[in-house]
Amino acid sequence: MTAYIYLHGFASSPQSNKAQYLGDRFTENKLKIKILDLNQEDFSNLTLTRQIEQTIAAFPDDKTPITLIGSSFGALTAAWVAQKCDRVKSIVLLAPAFGFPQSWYSRLQPEQIKAWRESGLLSVYHYGAGQQIPLKYQFLEDAENYPLAGLTRCFPTLILHGINDQVVPIKVSRDYASQHSQVKLIELDSDHGLNDSKEKIWQEIKDFLKLKTVRENGSSPITPTNN
Repeated sequence: MTAYIYLHGFASSPQSNKAQYLGDRFTENKLKIKILDLNQEDFSNLTLTRQIEQTIAAFPDDKTPITLIGSSFGALTAAWVAQKCDRVKSIVLLAPAFGFPQSWYSRLQPEQIKAWRESGLLSVYHYGAGQQIPLKYQFLEDAENYPLAGLTRCFPTLILHGINDQVVPIKVSRDYASQHSQVKLIELDSDHGLNDSKEKIWQEIKDFLKLKTVRENGSSPITPTNN
């Protein structure tokens, strides 16, 4: 069997729309999926390194193969965990933030970055908490240790990305797919949230992971094949 782990996006939570939807679909089909809380009740000290370490620590103690499903910054985390751990046999990436941290430098004004570096804090709206929370500058500093060129491992990867994404341009996923074998890129008529494409996403995940849907009477449980 395969262990499934879901990683939510930046400033989000396990209660996000996509996390709950996919969690429900896995449960309906007699599969367990662990939805991590990457905030760890300490969003201010968030870093990519911390998310990578937390995800690896959540692996089962046995040698069960792992499939990671990640959204945006969680998808970037999934890619790096897979790079470091060969127990990860496949990943599903929803609008992966491959352009990070360069995307932040282009979005923020130079004076904003300077103020963030000098004060050590930047106020960020946290969608999961529904409020502004200060984020430490180490978030940006730490990300410099993870250049996209470092993602060299090739293995089954499904990417779903909206062509109208204004947060993470679809070009980053197109470029990644062109440079890595075993990547299937599905372009959706959607934005960064992908919330209007959840059914399509679930269908593509089922096909990619070769999951057999439970019958309506529930008598035929889903049976994943390791990949």
